[in-house]
Amino acid sequence: MPEKSLTAIARPLREQYDKALAALQRQNFDYAIAILGQVLQTEPAFYAGREALRAAQVKRVGNKGGFFKKMFGTASHSPLIAKGQLASRSNPIEAINIAEQILNSDPHNTAAHKLLADAALAADLPRTAALSLEFAFRNSPDREVALKLGQALARAGLPERGEKVLSELAQMFPNDPEIAKVLKNVSAKRTMSEGGYDALEDGTGSYRDILKDKQEAVTLEQEKRAIKSDDVADRLLAETEARIAREPGNLRLLRSAAELYTQKKQFDKALEYYNRIVGSEGASDPSLERIIAETTLRKLDHALAQLDPGAPDYAEQFARLEGERRDYELEQCRKRTERYPNDLQVRFELGELYFKSGKIAEAISEFQKAQNNPHKRIQAMSYVGQCVGRRGMNDLAARTLQNAIKEKPGFDDEKKELIYLLGCVLEKMGKKAEAIEQFKLIYETDIGYKDVAAKVDAYYSGQQDNAK
Repeated sequence: MPEKSLTAIARPLREQYDKALAALQRQNFDYAIAILGQVLQTEPAFYAGREALRAAQVKRVGNKGGFFKKMFGTASHSPLIAKGQLASRSNPIEAINIAEQILNSDPHNTAAHKLLADAALAADLPRTAALSLEFAFRNSPDREVALKLGQALARAGLPERGEKVLSELAQMFPNDPEIAKVLKNVSAKRTMSEGGYDALEDGTGSYRDILKDKQEAVTLEQEKRAIKSDDVADRLLAETEARIAREPGNLRLLRSAAELYTQKKQFDKALEYYNRIVGSEGASDPSLERIIAETTLRKLDHALAQLDPGAPDYAEQFARLEGERRDYELEQCRKRTERYPNDLQVRFELGELYFKSGKIAEAISEFQKAQNNPHKRIQAMSYVGQCVGRRGMNDLAARTLQNAIKEKPGFDDEKKELIYLLGCVLEKMGKKAEAIEQFKLIYETDIGYKDVAAKVDAYYSGQQDNAK
């Protein structure tokens, strides 16, 4: 199957992808991984989604681990690796999904990357394969991985990068005939690609294509860069504005202009172009609405950052802008909920905003609905517990948190937080012995978590004083 771009997948999946990117920016890596996994289950050929998933996996783990973690991780994943290798013979997509299960917890697992790459090549997903082969090569540079990486890059339409990898490999193994042959083929492919002759060969191009304006290619490459220098951004803006004058209905150009103005922190101009897209489409687009809301929030954040702390009215201006930002964010989220009442992620976000604003009854209502989202269920239950606790219903809060703990496997930071919250509720209820048992559960595994050490130490100190 050919790999797919963002525009080639269904709109609901694009919306899910946008949510995942937003979660990634907020460092909500668990949610980003969960939602990208769902998207890729439906569209395994969606390369940008695969790339975003890999970024989320790596960022969630960070620099944790080491030699022993890698060794034990490899051993613990051996059954899944074997299962994936078996699946790759008849169902490479299933093998890719199995490899991703491993990478969700161990994103640098070389065996999983090799499994995924082999399955991706079998499924004709060379860019996906190259992504994993690059990880595998960084972790364990060897001849086999480098050879596959060079070939995958060439198949993915990146023969120049493939040639570079293979050239370096040929220097390490100067007398290896297989490497020399593959390098020769990739070099030939690069020459054909750069000249446009590969399109002539398969009948999809013409000699006019070969003579196309090279400056346009440079411009397109610069447009792809996530961060552009001011001078490049200015030049691209001038070119984009000129093209918009000739093609006022070109929505891609309007979006490019909006993104460039956002980068330059000219938020009003950016919003002007986004609103032109809304007017041109004639229908609501949830992803576009979210971008407009995020751009407006960035505008308000920028205004807050520009305030002079030394100004006599600084506190007043800061409070005004902060209130304006909070009200806008809440109102936009409320409108999205009205427009898409079955979107449980938006329900959860609205609950969080109500919670932060002190609107506890409204927050409870949204979190109770959001519990039907399997990826937000535990968090929503945690918030419900906190909400009813704030209303003095401590017995109900304790029961809600206990139910959330029962549903939470493992012992990660989320479970620690649930146990900690339960301990605090039990303290408020005067059940000190039960509360300390909760804090001790955390103390046994993470003595540095919040003020758990102080609570446990104080408890035992009190026991010693009573014994005297």
